[in-house]
Amino acid sequence: MEDVLEVYQRPYNPQRPQVCLDEASKQLIGETRSAIPGAPGPAAREDYEYVRNGTANLFMMFEPLAGRRHVKVTERRTKKDFAKAIKELVDERYPDAEKIVLVMDNLNTHTPASLYQAFEPAEAKRLADKLEIHYSPKHGSWLDMAEIEIGVLSRQCLNRRIEDIEQLRTEVAAWERDRNQRGVTVDWRFRTADARIKLKRLYPSIE
Repeated sequence: MEDVLEVYQRPYNPQRPQVCLDEASKQLIGETRSAIPGAPGPAAREDYEYVRNGTANLFMMFEPLAGRRHVKVTERRTKKDFAKAIKELVDERYPDAEKIVLVMDNLNTHTPASLYQAFEPAEAKRLADKLEIHYSPKHGSWLDMAEIEIGVLSRQCLNRRIEDIEQLRTEVAAWERDRNQRGVTVDWRFRTADARIKLKRLYPSIE
């Protein structure tokens, strides 16, 4: 825990951007009947029946100090999907960075080993060498600020029926563009000193 909190206290450095990564799934739901749009007075109405069109996965990559985020929508949540998200992060999002300081949880796919499942060893090592990884503790994923952004995305964009993955990509891209243009960030105030007081019960007892 203190390792992640130390990262959050570092000043902004464009050569070592701090990026929080997390994932979420979205159930894709289609309509069996056309919805009735809203009008002055009555609200929009939709049939309670629906068609399940599977699920999609969302990789949230959030740089809180810069107020930037990118959401990558994929059909699955595998080691190879994670590896491709990391490659995009390194080569497209931060190609000039010396290191990407990456905060994420302990999901079994969130390891450098996943890179070797998707790429040749030399390429996997190149990508891994660009990362400085910090894991949130078990049952402490709330320390990952990307989880906060996923909560906002869920409330502002995903809390309705979305029929297919292309519609999901379009809606998420619009949300991402608006939020980036406004430079919205997180005002993180929880520090190591706070943790030692408020979460004292989690520290080992020294006799």
